[in-house]
Amino acid sequence: MDYRLIINQGRVADRTDGALVGARKAGHALAEHLSVEPTIVGQPSPAAQDDWRPALDQAADTLRALAAAVSSTLDAAGVPLLVTNTCAASLATLPVAAERLPDAVFLWIDAHGDFNTPDTTESGYLGGMALAGACGLWDSGHGGSVDPRKVILVGARDIDSAELALLQHAGVTILSPDQATPGAVQELVAGRPVWIHVDWDVLEPGYIPAAYKIPSGLLPGQVAAIFAALPTESIRGVELAEFEAGDPDVPEALSVELIVETFQHLQQPLELHR
Repeated sequence: MDYRLIINQGRVADRTDGALVGARKAGHALAEHLSVEPTIVGQPSPAAQDDWRPALDQAADTLRALAAAVSSTLDAAGVPLLVTNTCAASLATLPVAAERLPDAVFLWIDAHGDFNTPDTTESGYLGGMALAGACGLWDSGHGGSVDPRKVILVGARDIDSAELALLQHAGVTILSPDQATPGAVQELVAGRPVWIHVDWDVLEPGYIPAAYKIPSGLLPGQVAAIFAALPTESIRGVELAEFEAGDPDVPEALSVELIVETFQHLQQPLELHR
């Protein structure tokens, strides 16, 4: 599999400072593992507690550059491997994938639905609107061509009531943590090309820190097993987001190692040590 590594270092609605650092550290660990030279997108800037509109405006150049990096990778018959700070980066990447890979399904592996719109969001956080924007429920300015009926939300357990109504109406398939088995995912993917997005808050807290951690999540071995169940040749793109570096309760080096180990299951089934 010809993975082309893209590391985002531009702020995309970050409300904490750790995710950009996390993307850089995890990205460089994956670069070493794959023996590749990564493409670096964007320049870091401080986190801010801003609303979605100014955050989106500030991120415009970074989002366009991410879309261009994905497009050029697909042009070269490569498989994009994106290591990003926030899920909001997917506002730009998913529409490119949907347009270029019309048969693909999208695994959105996340504790949250990220399916709010400007009309439903309670927090005003752009990251909580990313998947809805990519699916065209609101106009981000970066495309909205993902068919929500081809989206499988895996491990979600913190969904707003209005957001849930949007998900159900749009036809998104939702697998709770208890339902998120390798067999269930494999059956839903049904041999089609697949684009994978992982927000590390899908995990039970204590393994890979995330800014918006939610209890009762998946264990690393469960995510690895889902990865291992997917045929290697079906993988068309991978996004790994929201590793919050600097959490004093979780050793950073072990978290980075776990990210690399989990990713390896997309290459071949391997024993996970934790």
